[in-house]
Amino acid sequence: MTTTRSPSRRLLLPIILSGTFVQLFSVTVMQVGVVDVQRDLGAGAGESQLVLAAYTLAYACSLIVSARLGDNYGYRRMFVAGMALFTLASVGAAAAPEAWVLIAGRLLQGFGSGLMAPQILSIIQSAVPPGRRAAALSAFGATMAAASLAGPVLGGVLIQLDPLGLGWRAAMLLTVPVGIAALALSPALPPDHGERAAARVDRTGAALSLFGLALLVFPLTMGRDAGWPWWTWLSLALAAALLAGFAISQRRAAEPLVHPSAWAEPATRWGLGIVLVFNAGVPSFTLLLSMHLQGAQGWSPLQTGFGITPYAIGALAGSGIAKRLGRRFSPWALASSALAMGSVSLVVPATIGDPALRWLYWLALCLGGIGFGVFTASAFTQIIARVRPEAATSVSGLLPTAQQLGGTLGVTFAGIAYATSAGNPGRALWHAMTYEAAVFALAAAFAFGLAGRAARKAPARTGSAIC
Repeated sequence: MTTTRSPSRRLLLPIILSGTFVQLFSVTVMQVGVVDVQRDLGAGAGESQLVLAAYTLAYACSLIVSARLGDNYGYRRMFVAGMALFTLASVGAAAAPEAWVLIAGRLLQGFGSGLMAPQILSIIQSAVPPGRRAAALSAFGATMAAASLAGPVLGGVLIQLDPLGLGWRAAMLLTVPVGIAALALSPALPPDHGERAAARVDRTGAALSLFGLALLVFPLTMGRDAGWPWWTWLSLALAAALLAGFAISQRRAAEPLVHPSAWAEPATRWGLGIVLVFNAGVPSFTLLLSMHLQGAQGWSPLQTGFGITPYAIGALAGSGIAKRLGRRFSPWALASSALAMGSVSLVVPATIGDPALRWLYWLALCLGGIGFGVFTASAFTQIIARVRPEAATSVSGLLPTAQQLGGTLGVTFAGIAYATSAGNPGRALWHAMTYEAAVFALAAAFAFGLAGRAARKAPARTGSAIC
C-alpha cells in the first residue's frame, strides 16, 4: 500500500473528491439551464436533448476502460489527465457560440469525468490506510450526494442572478476553479509506479464495451423525444450483441478489462444491482421535479432551485449519519432508505400543487433527501468492503457504470410514464412518481437480499469493515 507524508495525506481526499464533485455536479447542472440554452443559442429540441445527453453518454461509456487504464498507467496520471480534459472542456462549453460547440464540450467533459471516476475509488483503496478507508468512502458518498443536488440548486441561483450577463455559462464555469485547484495540488497525490505501463489493455474488450455502451445509452436518451424511430431499435439490438460479445471476450482474454473475480462474489453482484436500480429512480426524480416546477407550476429557475433545497439539506444530513447507520444496520439501512424514497415519491404529487400542504411537501422532500444521503454515502462503502483485492480496480469502474446506466434508464422510463398524460400535468406527475415508487421498492428488495446474504456469511466475515 502506498504511503504519503502527513501534508499530502491531508490533501489527498480534498483533491480526489473534488473530481467526484465536478463529475456529478455536471450531470445535473444543465437540468435547470437547458431552457436558457435554447433561447441563447437558438437550439432546437433535439440539440437541447443532446446538451443533456452528451455528457452522460461519454461518461458512462468510458468508465470500464478508464479503470483498466488507471491500473496500467497509474491512478494519479489518469486522474490528472481526466481533470485537465474536463476543465478545458468546461471553459470551451461555457464559451460556446453555437449549440454544436456546447454539445462537443459536453462530450469532452464526459470523457474527462470518465477518466477520473474509477481512479478516485482506486486511490482510496490503495493509498488510504485501512483504519481510515471506511471514513474516506463515507466522505466519497457524501460528496456524491451533495454534488448531485448542488447542480440544480446552484445552477438555478446563477441563472436567475445572471452575474455579468453570463446566465447558464456562469453555471458551467463553476467547476473551473475547482479543476484548476485540483490540478495545482495534484503532486500531493501518491506517485504512480512505472512498471504498470508494461501491462496490456484488452483492445477487443475495450472496443466492444465502448461501442456497446454507446449504442445502449444514445437511443435511451434520445429515443423518446424522437418518437422511437427504427434506428433506436436497431441501436439497442446492436448494443445487446456487442455487450454479449464483451462478456464472452472477458472470459477468453489473457488480460481482461474486468477481473474474473469481480463477479465471483454474489454480494458484489447484488450490490451492483442495488446501485443500478436505485439510480434508475434518483436522477429522474430530481429532473422531473425540476421540469414540473418550471413547467406546470410556472416557477423560475431560482424558485425551482430553492424548491428542491429541502431535499439537498436532507441529503447532507443523511450523509452525516450514514456511517453510523451503516455500521449498525449495514444493508438494512440501504433498504430503509430506498423505502423512504419510495414513500416520498407518492407524497410529492399529492402535496406539490396545494399551498395549504406546502409544509408537508417540504417535509417529504427533506425526508427523501435523508434517505438519498444515507444510501449514497454508504452503498459504495458496503459493496467495496466485500470486494476481493484483485477485483477492486474492476469494481471501481463497474460501480459508476451501473450508477450512470441506472440514471439513463430511469430518465427514459420516468419520461415515458410522464408523457402518457402530458396534457394533464397533475396526472402525468402521478404516473411518473408511481414509477419512482416502484423502482425504489425494487431497490429495497435488492438491499434485503444483500442483507440476507450478509447475515448468512456473518460468522465468516468477523472483523471485516463494512462501513
